[in-house]
Amino acid sequence: MRTLARWARAEWGLLHVTVREATLKRRLRAIPMTLAAVGLTALLQWVQNQPWGFQFVQNVGAVRAEDHLWLALLRTPLSLFVPALDLPVWGALVQILLVFGIAEICIGWWPTLAIAYVATLAGTLYARVGISLGTHAPFGLPWTDAQVVDTGPSAAVVGLAVYVAWRYGAYTTAGAVTMAMVAEVLVKENLAGKEHLAALMAVGTLCLAVAVRHRFGRELRLRLRRAYGHRMRRGQRRPPGSRTERGSGLPPIQS
Repeated sequence: MRTLARWARAEWGLLHVTVREATLKRRLRAIPMTLAAVGLTALLQWVQNQPWGFQFVQNVGAVRAEDHLWLALLRTPLSLFVPALDLPVWGALVQILLVFGIAEICIGWWPTLAIAYVATLAGTLYARVGISLGTHAPFGLPWTDAQVVDTGPSAAVVGLAVYVAWRYGAYTTAGAVTMAMVAEVLVKENLAGKEHLAALMAVGTLCLAVAVRHRFGRELRLRLRRAYGHRMRRGQRRPPGSRTERGSGLPPIQS
């Protein structure tokens, strides 16, 4: 039991402290973007279940692979908050509240939205590529998936979970989420599962880029600091016989 507790502290300790301090200090004010996202998702769910609102939500937030690319790109940001019709809405609300909330506290609201959009966009673009490849290709999709309505926060939630876990050193958690998505595709090979893998690949590439930038950026800063410090030290040294050492040449002042 103690071994498990030590592992949990090593895995989630920093993440837990960060979230706990923010929620105790600021409470709901720590996650304003997340609360707005939950409210928007609930509103869109209510609207699309009204006789007059279903087509409106489809026009502004439903993405299909058969749509024109520019139209899909315009709809993708809002599609993230449109609940899937075949899934319970409370699942989407809980996912957004927990994962978006933790991400907003840990990395900020703007990076949270950016990563969520990158993950969702990766899934949207993959659907087009997979359909063009066809079912005979390893990562191909049947042409019937072109008519599937692609909405909901699942790809964004998966991407954010892996990114935040990676940033806070919870590597086992990030690996477990990734393995769960792979198992989902193996058990039930559908469009949503493969889009989750595409989202993970996009976020993984982002993590790699951040790691490389951090490593080489730090090395570059150290080199620049050393070079600048060396020049400063050389500038402070004056050659023998300089004016400061020779004096003014006048006799000393006598009182």
